Amino acid sequence: MKSKIFFAAIISAAMIFVTVQAAPRMPASELLRLESAPRGEVARPLNQTFTSENSGLNPGYSITPIQNTRPVAPNDALPNVTAAAAIVIEASTGHVLYERNPDQQMYPASTTKMMTLITALEGNQLDEIVTVGQGAYNAEGSTLWLEVGEKLPLGELLYGMMLISGNDGAIAVAEHCGGNVPDFAAKMTAKAHELGAVNTNFTNANGLPDPNHYTTARDLAIMAAHGFTVPHFEEICSTKEISFPTARGQDKTYRNENQMLWYYRGCNGIKTGYTDAAGRCLVAAAKQNGVQLIAVVLDSLYLWNDTLFLLDYGFGRVSSQSLIKSGDVVKTLPITSGRRKSMQVKTAGEIIMPVFDGDANAYEIVYDLPESLTAPIKAGEPIGKIRVVLPDGREAASVDVVTTLDVEQKSFFRLILDRIKNFFT
Repeated sequence: MKSKIFFAAIISAAMIFVTVQAAPRMPASELLRLESAPRGEVARPLNQTFTSENSGLNPGYSITPIQNTRPVAPNDALPNVTAAAAIVIEASTGHVLYERNPDQQMYPASTTKMMTLITALEGNQLDEIVTVGQGAYNAEGSTLWLEVGEKLPLGELLYGMMLISGNDGAIAVAEHCGGNVPDFAAKMTAKAHELGAVNTNFTNANGLPDPNHYTTARDLAIMAAHGFTVPHFEEICSTKEISFPTARGQDKTYRNENQMLWYYRGCNGIKTGYTDAAGRCLVAAAKQNGVQLIAVVLDSLYLWNDTLFLLDYGFGRVSSQSLIKSGDVVKTLPITSGRRKSMQVKTAGEIIMPVFDGDANAYEIVYDLPESLTAPIKAGEPIGKIRVVLPDGREAASVDVVTTLDVEQKSFFRLILDRIKNFFT
């Protein structure tokens, strides 16, 4: 236990050495209300400080860029990014906006926990009670200070694992959701491969070093994009701070280590990571004007600077277009057995799609609707979907189509009369 306390003190001290000047912190809800940000540039002179006026930083924050001392390719659009591997993609389409060594095998450190979260969420409920075992208690590195036999909700462990990178929490999650860590890690790997992240192999749930535990920047971006389709993923990853009650009556508070949640407009995740073998790592996400970007940096010298460069660059190269608006009338459908002959059906939400240069905007809109409706019908009832399909057949987005009126069923005698009438006509 003393070694855990010493390690935690070292990590806390290391967090002081960042290159960002922070103003008073803002609540997450205030960040997520911002709908636009100045567009990025390919490169800036290194003597120019980043502010909210010339970048996506929130008001009150500034970052002074630092010269990259690592060699980069002559045609690299972002030579000041210090990461050994990096990528920026648009999440709904997977369209790559920037990449550097995207398929180079790398150690992911605690960015691993993003896939631990996805795997746990897809097969379990947040209110499930987890009993902490000896394996979690013996975990090395960052910790939630779990005790053997302690019982707590799975959701609390997931927040602790993602916000303050509790390695013991990740082990407790793996043992609860997969029986043991190796079996759960195998499930993580299988899911990653299913998503197309085929250059990834997980041997544990927390990212501690292992020669057979590796991934790539591209694979992490693919996994992150999928995460935003999983219920509770964004909710957990975008939380800045959360408190949970304890048996002793004093709340314990987890504060997110991902500083981009404070620094950058619309930032909504995801996970930091660090080991000696992996270097400084971050899977970051931000949403502006309906466009969701994922930025990954692995083995970075200056984590926040790199991520700022990448997100600004990405948002500078994509805009958005509303393909489907909420409340649009889609069609008028006939009604059988009802006291009305027909009804308009409308969209229950909107679909905003990214717009890129070139041929990456070939979206197909597919209407999955019935030919008719059958009474009784309640207003607001989903009866179909409108889907946006990419050229490769993947579904990028969808929205429900709903009814607009209550329609009662005809009486029994009226139905009989209608059938007689139809017979003779």
